[in-house]
This record gives sequence, structure tokens and C-alpha cells, in this order.
Amino acid sequence: MSPQLQQVLSDIDRLSPTDRIQVMTHVIESIREYVPTEPVKSIRKWSDLKGIVTAPLMGEDAQEWVSRTRREGDEHRESFSAS
Repeated sequence: MSPQLQQVLSDIDRLSPTDRIQVMTHVIESIREYVPTEPVKSIRKWSDLKGIVTAPLMGEDAQEWVSRTRREGDEHRESFSAS
């Protein structure tokens, strides 16, 4: 953090709550021009996701996956409590 920024923040800390709100409003308004007003469109395609999903999305029944992962989690936790 630069010394100048430290000084500004220190000065802001000494302001009244009303003045701090005015500082915040000023900062927000001054950077508003840099914030896009329209949502950024995604440039990715669904086909880009090919091959990066895990087994539940690759044909295993969802309920079977949930049951199996819960059972595996229980077994893992029991291995710690048994020792």
C-alpha cells in the first residue's frame, strides 16, 4: 500500500459517518464509467466442456452416485473414529 493511500485511508477514518458516505459515493461514481452496463456474453461453447465432467454426469444414475458417495464418506469417517 502506498504512503499516499495510507494517508487517504487514515483521513477517511477520521471523518463522520455522513462524510464517509459522501466519500464512498464519490468513489463509486468516479469508477462507474469503467463498469460495463451490459452483461458480458459468454464466448464458451458447451462443447468446450467435453471430457471435464465427473462420473455422475457420465451415465451413472444420480441416486446411485449420491448413495455411493455418502457410503464412502461414512466409511472414511468411521476409519478415523475406529483408530
